Amino acid sequence: MLEQATTYENLKVWRNGAAAILMINRPQVLNALNLATITELDLAFTELENDPTVRGIIITGAGEKSFVAGADIKELAPLNSTEGAQFCLGGQALLRRFERSSKPVIAAINGFALGGGCELALGCDIRIASENARIGLPEVTLGITPGYGGTQRLPRLIGKGPALEMMMTGVPVKAEEALRIGLVNKVVPQSELLATACNLVEQIAKAGPLAVAAARQAVHQGCEVDIDRGLAIEALHFGVLCATEDKKEGVTAFLEKRKPVFRGA
Repeated sequence: MLEQATTYENLKVWRNGAAAILMINRPQVLNALNLATITELDLAFTELENDPTVRGIIITGAGEKSFVAGADIKELAPLNSTEGAQFCLGGQALLRRFERSSKPVIAAINGFALGGGCELALGCDIRIASENARIGLPEVTLGITPGYGGTQRLPRLIGKGPALEMMMTGVPVKAEEALRIGLVNKVVPQSELLATACNLVEQIAKAGPLAVAAARQAVHQGCEVDIDRGLAIEALHFGVLCATEDKKEGVTAFLEKRKPVFRGA
């Protein structure tokens, strides 16, 4: 694994084959998100998104206790109404970037994913949890609501009733319960978490990169509109792909009974 050339104060970034791993590195505060970390995440994500050799981005936290334990309360405490709204908009913008990216984004949840940490995971395409993961939105216990998209993404993912129960009680769910309700895709031992995420990226990397990007965009865009408009979005992506060299290569390779060599063109 090769460390990235760029140095960050609150992140560690390295490559593992087709995967880029973005690790939030503030273990002294259980990897809580502050504004500096949000800024660094945005910069690092831009660098990785622009690297054609990166086929998937994995988000995780340093250590074995916490993915991200939430927002940094020291920064949150003094905010007034206007500042609070701006605080939310910065995190929301980052997670919208995740969704609009051409690269798949996977959360490797290694422990507590609370508040902003849960919301960070919700902004990813796929969530893999370690057995010790605890995932929740406890903001109501501080007298506030989720602000990085939790009120919007969680009900879309697991349904309104279960989402409201999690948000209104503030009680986190354990890994197995998160799997049962569809909050995470799979649960694995802590020691296998990053390897599982990297293997998933390697599987994705075997497919056409344009097709992967189009499939995830069709899902993200379609989930925000009614089904008729969603179907139109799907048809548009399908039609665009039919004019690509990757589609020609994929179909030809299938007919010739060989593995395709996709070039992202």
